[in-house]
Parts: sequence; structure tokens; C-alpha cells
Amino acid sequence: MIDNQGLGTAPKQKLWTRSFLVITSVNFLAAMNFYLLMIVISRYAIDRFSASPGVAGLAAGIFVIGGLVGRLLGGRAMTRVSQTKTLYAGVLLSLVMTLLYFAARSTALLLLIRFLHGVSFGVTTTATGTIVARLVPRERYGEGIGYYSLSQTMATAIGPFIGILLSQRGSFDSIIVACSIASAIGLVILPLLSVNEVELTGEQADEAKGFRLSNFIEPKVVPIALVSMTTYICYSTVVSFLSVYSQAIHLVTAASFFFIVYAAAVFITRPLVGRRFDAKGENSVMYPAIPVFAIGMAVFSQAHSAYVLLVAGALIGCGLGAIQSSGQAISVKITRLHRMGLAISTFFMFSDIGMGTGPLLAGLVVPFIGYRGMYTVVAIVAAGCLFLYYALYGRRPLVAA
Repeated sequence: MIDNQGLGTAPKQKLWTRSFLVITSVNFLAAMNFYLLMIVISRYAIDRFSASPGVAGLAAGIFVIGGLVGRLLGGRAMTRVSQTKTLYAGVLLSLVMTLLYFAARSTALLLLIRFLHGVSFGVTTTATGTIVARLVPRERYGEGIGYYSLSQTMATAIGPFIGILLSQRGSFDSIIVACSIASAIGLVILPLLSVNEVELTGEQADEAKGFRLSNFIEPKVVPIALVSMTTYICYSTVVSFLSVYSQAIHLVTAASFFFIVYAAAVFITRPLVGRRFDAKGENSVMYPAIPVFAIGMAVFSQAHSAYVLLVAGALIGCGLGAIQSSGQAISVKITRLHRMGLAISTFFMFSDIGMGTGPLLAGLVVPFIGYRGMYTVVAIVAAGCLFLYYALYGRRPLVAA
């Protein structure tokens, strides 16, 4: 391609292909299924089976445990089988498990279904995250993965809203129908996906055999995954305790708009973050994003008005959104092609661990220092992620071998 001044320039590779739209849509539908159910499953367990609060919480949390197992299985399956077959298996299993909620007749059966549904979610989202890395041009990783990850951000806002609406005006069965439709649509559009599978050399195939730790996680991704895990430990406290915190500070009405503001901030800033990642590198995004996230947590801890609480939501969205999408892009960038599935599963496993352990750790300190005190500590930990990032990755950015 020759420009008007006679200088040779390389054409910009296309991002918005049919396959990119399909894989982004499948990821959105999988996340919708998750968030639609997550918002009501504890209440359903209590109302339908007279479950204790502890068992009801387990009904919600066991899904995350299943997701961790699914990510381990999915990452390994893509290395040994194929990305497309793994994705089909995950989406099909998700549809089957969603329909099985109709057959749940006991708490034990509900917990089993929730666990296996979590496995399907882990397999599906690990596969979509890996495939999108194959579809996005390498020089547009930041931008492409940023747009792709918006699908999950949109689901975090739309899913709970629809779930609450259906639970108020319908029944749990209507939510299962909606989730089943989402899974079915994902299965129907999958044949439109076209992706070149990675062919392993003999040496790479031998490397994938056995039960070595490196066949389940990608060691090169662990440093950036640890940074992501720590930020999600911080963020999980917002998700888990926003309801009771807002009651304690008398801002319940404002809290109902918190995640809408959060999602809007992510939606607006994500394209800019992705382009900066591609043009200036990961450090140009991560070094400002972590302080923005920490400031958001600090503002959240001291919120005394609706305006301040919502400003905190916007800051947290801007910061965490940039950290999450850039962390995923880094994981893809530094990994060899045939280990891409393991890289994505490793990154998200650590993030899931952060989401799962954060509420537990926060719950241990709340009785001693209260919610404001707990969130102040969380803000300090969030700020410490800046030094963690520098020590583990930022001072020596990696490239794929």
C-alpha cells in the first residue's frame, strides 16, 4: 500500500471479522447465563429447599469452584485436542446443565448441578479467551482483547438487571428459560466460527503429555496473574459487601446504580486503553491504571454521599477494567502459540481465586475495624499492587519465546 506521499505503509489488519463477532457473542451469552443465575440462586435455594444461609452461599460459591476445575481441564484440552472442539463441549455442557435446573429436587442435586455448570463456564470462557487471541492481529492485541472483554462487562450490568426483573415479575423457571435460550443461541452461532487450529510439532506433542504442573498452567503468566489476583481480591469486597455497606452508610439507593456507573466507565474507557496498550506498551497502561483503581477504593471507603459513591464506581471501573484487559493481553503476548490455552486458563484461574478468597479475608477483619476500616485496608492493598506489578513484571516486560 502506498500513501499519497509515496511512502510504503503496511495495511492495518482487520479486527471486526465474522469470527471475532461470533466468539465475542458466545462469551457474552456465557457470562449472561452466569450472572442471571448468580443474582438469584441463593434466594432460590432458601425458598425452594429451605436451605440454611451457609448452604445457600455454597450454592452460589460452588459454581466458582467448578469454574476453576473447568479452566484447568479446558486449558489442557485445548493443548491436546483442539480449541474449537473444547468450545463446543463447554457450550453444549452449559446448555445441558442449565436445563437440568428444572430437575433439581434436592439441595444435594442443586449443588452438583451448580458445580458442573461452573465447570462448563470455565471450559467455555477459557476457550473463547484463547480463540479470540488467535483471531486478533498481534499488533492489535490491546484493542481487540479490550473490545472482546467488554462483552463480559456488559453482561455484569445486564445480567443482574434482567435476573432481578424476572425474579420480581416471574419465577425461577423463567430465569432458567432465559439462560437456556442464551446457551442455545451460543450453540447455534458456533458453526459460523472459523479459526485455524494450532498444529503441534512432535516435540510439542510430547511436551503436552503427562501430568507435569506445566501441562496445567503457563509459568510465564504467573507473575501478571498474581497481580490480577490481588486486584480481584480487592474488587471482590465491593461485589460481596456493597449491599450491607450501603445500608450501614445510608446510601442504598445510590448503591443500586453503582454497577451501572462501573460498567459505563469500563465501556467508555476500554477502547482508549486498548489502543494505548498497542501503541505505547503495557507499562503505559498498568502504571496509571493501578493508582486509579486504588484511589477509587479509597474514595469508596470514605463515601458519605451518593455522588461520591458513584464517583468511586467510575474510578474503580476505569482502573480495574484497564488492569483486567491489559493483563489478559499481556498473557497472550508473552506466550507461545501452542500454549495459548494454558496461558488464558492460568490468568483467569488466579483471578477467580482472588474473587473467591477476597470476601473471606475481608469478612475476618470487618468485626474488628468495620466496613470503612476494611475498605481503607483494601485501598492500601490496591495501591501496593503498583509495587507488586513493578517487581513481578513491569521492570522487565517479557516477549514470547
